[in-house]
Amino acid sequence: MNQVTTIAALAALALSGGALAQAPAGDAGRGREKVQMCQGCHGIEGWRTAFPEVYHVPRIAGQHPAYFVKALQAYKSGERSHPSMRGIAATLSDQDMADLAAYYAAPSTATAGK
Repeated sequence: MNQVTTIAALAALALSGGALAQAPAGDAGRGREKVQMCQGCHGIEGWRTAFPEVYHVPRIAGQHPAYFVKALQAYKSGERSHPSMRGIAATLSDQDMADLAAYYAAPSTATAGK
């Protein structure tokens, strides 16, 4: 391995927190079966919520799968502190997270409703 390749590999590992090697592969079809808990907030264009404060709910379609999974893991661990998201993430397995990430990363999902 040359120096540039080694540096790139180490940077990718550091950014992933080392989790990429252990993450299960996501299945968009299984993810589609699990989106009910997400669509109530994240599937409505311009949606705002009032709990725990008023804010704009982000759209999650088109999100990069690794980021999506890391965000859900952070809610589950408490690293991110939104009460509703923490409660939802607490019910998800690593496979559920990977499946949802695969579904929301799919090109057809990212362009739906636009």
